[in-house]
Amino acid sequence: MQQANRLRPFFENITFDRDDNELILNFGPQHPSAHGQLRLMLHLQQEQITKAHPDIGYLHRGMEKMAENMIYNEFMPTTDRMDYIASSSNNYGFALAVEKLIGLEVPRRAKVIRMMLLETNRLMSHLFWLATTALDIGAMTVFLFAFREREYLMDLIEDYCGARLTHAAVRIGGVPLDLPDNFIADLRKFLDKLPENIKDYEDLLDSNRIWLMRMENVGVISKEMAQSWGCSGIMLRASGVEWDIRKEEPYELY
Repeated sequence: MQQANRLRPFFENITFDRDDNELILNFGPQHPSAHGQLRLMLHLQQEQITKAHPDIGYLHRGMEKMAENMIYNEFMPTTDRMDYIASSSNNYGFALAVEKLIGLEVPRRAKVIRMMLLETNRLMSHLFWLATTALDIGAMTVFLFAFREREYLMDLIEDYCGARLTHAAVRIGGVPLDLPDNFIADLRKFLDKLPENIKDYEDLLDSNRIWLMRMENVGVISKEMAQSWGCSGIMLRASGVEWDIRKEEPYELY
């Protein structure tokens, strides 16, 4: 009886159309502590998803309301949590907005350090994406390899600010610390080896038939759709639009 009670919420989300053998599954977080309240109504033909209806739900997590009751500096650590895989980017976006608002010029050395932190964190974020996507597909080795490299970068960030995930490594007007003595040498060591690591990922995935079968021609976004739906960054470039905000509308030292 206890087992049946535990399974009831799961089965209540499933309907089955006997006429065309279609399974309709509610897929998405129902728990209030889930990261984003996106719910998908999936139409399945066996293992293939034929249609998906998104129900965005409640995406507002109260960040803006919290900010209304804080001074600018107090709110900085909260920006880490908006995307804790790339927390430095959120720190920086908020700091840059405040600096433009109050007309504050940041010292050049601080700008250089901030950009190094941003790009290091960007690599960490991309490695996390590759690792978890490969794991979802079934490529366990790529997950281990990519997380190995990500751990090295997390050690670098930890050397700088003492934190590995929620960095708070940017301040309004600059940065909290100068680079530690070993930072440049350790970063160069990583970057010199990175091309070899990328080749390892490509060797494991580029001709992997399971990876190709589950990824090729899945979720394709046309160039026109990407532009009309406001895609940005990697998603926009993947659809054939040459757009990089760092080149098109440079900020700081870009």
